[in-house]
Amino acid sequence: MIKEPSSYRDPSGYIFFKEGVLYRQVNQRYKKEYEQLMNSGCYQELLEKKMLVPHEQLDQNLTGEPNWLTTLKPILVPFISYSWEWSFQMLKDAALLTLDIQTIAIRHGLSLKDASCFNVQFFKGQPLFIDSLSFEFYDEQKPWIAYLQFCEQFLAPLLLMHYRKLSLHELSLAYPEGIPLAIASRLLPFRSRLSIHCYLHIHLNARVSRHMPGKSGKPVRFNRKKMNDVISSLRLLVNSLQLKESSSTWSAYYEEASQRDNYLPDKKQIINDWIKKISPEINNASDLGANDGEFSRLFANRGIPCIAADLDATCINRLYLQAKKENNSYLHPLIMDLSNPSPSIGVNNLERPSFLERGSRDAVMALALIHHLAIGRNIPFDKIAAMFARLCKKWLIIEFVPKEDEKVQFMLQQKQDIYDEYDRTAFESAFNDQFILEEKKQVRDSCRALYLYRRKHS
Repeated sequence: MIKEPSSYRDPSGYIFFKEGVLYRQVNQRYKKEYEQLMNSGCYQELLEKKMLVPHEQLDQNLTGEPNWLTTLKPILVPFISYSWEWSFQMLKDAALLTLDIQTIAIRHGLSLKDASCFNVQFFKGQPLFIDSLSFEFYDEQKPWIAYLQFCEQFLAPLLLMHYRKLSLHELSLAYPEGIPLAIASRLLPFRSRLSIHCYLHIHLNARVSRHMPGKSGKPVRFNRKKMNDVISSLRLLVNSLQLKESSSTWSAYYEEASQRDNYLPDKKQIINDWIKKISPEINNASDLGANDGEFSRLFANRGIPCIAADLDATCINRLYLQAKKENNSYLHPLIMDLSNPSPSIGVNNLERPSFLERGSRDAVMALALIHHLAIGRNIPFDKIAAMFARLCKKWLIIEFVPKEDEKVQFMLQQKQDIYDEYDRTAFESAFNDQFILEEKKQVRDSCRALYLYRRKHS
C-alpha cells in the first residue's frame, strides 16, 4: 500500500494505491457524514450532474487498520493539474462548480468543509470535484466554514485577473493555499470597492479577518437564508468576471503560418500520417508548445487524450473555451513554461509533484518549439533532449527550426548570436542519445524538418 502524499490532512480518510489501483479509505469517524452523503440523495444528484467523482464501494479492509469503515474505488483521473497551470476560464469554471456543489449539498443537509482548488480536477473536458469526504453536516446556525478558503483560492485570483486584465495564474504557485485577502485587497484597484459583492467578499472580509472571531463571546447566528444569500452573491460575482482576450506574441501564430504557401498543409499531413502509424501503441499524448491546439486536435480526433500545453495563457484560455464549445473531451489545455516547468511543492516537496513527474505520456509532440528553448532561453540541446526523454514514454514528434529560418533570424535581431552549435548535426546528435530516429521529413516551402523518434529504453 502506498499512501498518496497529498492525502493526509483530513482524519476522515485518505487516498492510497495498492497494486497500482487507486482507493480511498473512509474511517469510522466519518460514518454518519458518509451515510448522509450516500442516503440523502446528494451523491446521486451530484453523480447525475457529473459534478462529483463516481466510486465503487468495497467491503474490504485493504489497509488492515482498525479505524476502517469502508473502502471506495473511485475512477482514476488520468492527469492531475493545479490552479497555477489553469487559464482564467478554467479557474472560473472550477469556482462555479464548487458553489454549485455547496448549493446542492445544503438541500441534502450537508455542507462543504473544504473549498480548495486541489479538490477540483479537469476530466473529459470539464471540472470534476474529486474529494468525496469533503462534506459535513449542515448547521443552519453557523456560517460556511470554507468561505474564507473559497475567497482566497478562487475569488481573489479571479478578481485580480479581471481588474488587472492580465493572466496572473503564477500567483497561485506563490500562494498555493490561497492569496491572503489582505494582499488581494491592496493589489486590487480602488474601483473594485464600487462593486458591492467585491467589497463584501474581499475588502470587508480582509478587514474582518484581521480580528479574532468570537472575541465578543457571542455565538455567530447564521440562518439558511443568509447562507443562500452568500452563495448567490459569490455566484453573481464570479459569473460577472471576465478576462478580456488580448493579442499576445503567439496568439495569431497560425494566421501568419497559413500564409506560407504549403507549409501548414504539408506539415499537418506528415504528422497525421505519423499519428496514424503510432496510434495502436499509444493511449495518451501531449502537445508541448501547443499554441491554440491546431495540432493537438490530430490526437484528439483519433480519440487519444492529449495535454495541450503552452506558455501563452491567452492561447490556452482560447483553446479551453473552444474545446468546451465543441464538447471535446480529449483535450486538456494547460499553461506551462517548459524552460521553468511547475516544480514539486508542499510538505517534503512531495505533496504536489512537478510537471515532469506528472506529465509523462506515450507520445509527445513539440512543433516550432526547439528554437524558443535553445535560442530564446539558452538551453543546450542535450538538456532539452533529456527533458523530452523524461516526458516521453514511446514516441516523439519534433520539429527542427534551423538558424536560417525567418523566425530564428527575428529572434537573433534581439540578442547576440552566440549559438555556434545550433545546427541540425548538433540537434540530431543530442536526440540520438535518447531516441532512435524512425523517420525524417522536410516540410514543403520551408527550411524546417520533422523527426519521428522512438524512445530508447521505453
